[in-house]
Amino acid sequence: MSQTEIHQGQCLCGAVRYRVDGGLRPVIACHCSQCRRATGSYMMATAAMRETLTIEGGDNITWFTSSDTARRGFCKLCGANLFWEGKDLPYTSITAGSLDSPTGLKLERHIYVADKGDYYRINDGVPQSQAFEGYDPTPPK
Repeated sequence: MSQTEIHQGQCLCGAVRYRVDGGLRPVIACHCSQCRRATGSYMMATAAMRETLTIEGGDNITWFTSSDTARRGFCKLCGANLFWEGKDLPYTSITAGSLDSPTGLKLERHIYVADKGDYYRINDGVPQSQAFEGYDPTPPK
């Protein structure tokens, strides 16, 4: 019998808590201007298949439609940036910093690097790309 991975996390004030009963995708660092504006830097996120994600305190989430193709979920009490959902995608991205430790995750890729801020360098040796070229961001089931 195999054991299901369990991951948990929450917002800053604890009004929104979540649990993932399944695997998480490795962390992606997104440097697009929307992620930078939403976080104050770049977004570090993992992802879970939606059917494995359970949210407590979901009435404390404010969803902001940030583009024609995505929305972002924030705690309406403390303002913590928690989730990103792409239209027609089967998974929810989860901010890596909202997960309880230890996560066991590793940074796998930097994306939208041409759009990164001019105030930092990316020199950690992790692969970089302009979008998701040649990369499937879907998490394990």
